[in-house]
Amino acid sequence: MSKKDNIEDLIIQNLNSISDYEPAEGHFERFEAKLKQEKKLNKTIHFTLFWKIAAAAVFLLLVVNQAVLWLRPDDNIHMTTSESTGITLAEISPEYQEVEYYYTSAINVGMNQWENLVGQGLISEEEQIIMQNEIQEFEKVFNKLQNDLALNPNDERVINAMLEYYQTKLSIITLIVAKLQEVKQKNDINDETTN
Repeated sequence: MSKKDNIEDLIIQNLNSISDYEPAEGHFERFEAKLKQEKKLNKTIHFTLFWKIAAAAVFLLLVVNQAVLWLRPDDNIHMTTSESTGITLAEISPEYQEVEYYYTSAINVGMNQWENLVGQGLISEEEQIIMQNEIQEFEKVFNKLQNDLALNPNDERVINAMLEYYQTKLSIITLIVAKLQEVKQKNDINDETTN
């Protein structure tokens, strides 16, 4: 019991100094700065969470789209290559058919997103004309590749060029659409903060 008495005596002797203690100078400013920093961190976490949810939603939409397209291959799907008269990779082998199907489906998804952005008025007429010209250039290249493939159906160089064509076209469309959607989201966020 002597330890308990010592502690009580110590508290009673120092009661006045404990009760009158004021925090050091600048304490409240440092505390407020920490609160502001924590608030910024929370905003960053919410923004990061928003991007993760958005990415998951886009991935889910792409999976559903691919599943629908895969389960209903008899439907008339508008392919970006349907106007050409040469042969396609699908006619070379089933493996190339799957690859070609993947790329054309992904390109069509990107072009649908582009059309949605056009419909929302986010793209000027000048930008639309530029995109149409680029698409026409891609189609010219594709038609040439198809003709080369028709002449040399087993030439790996032509097949690789065809695959690179699809990859490049998909990359460019994806990049353009992603940048436009990023601008749209920034505008939406700015509109929300001003209201």
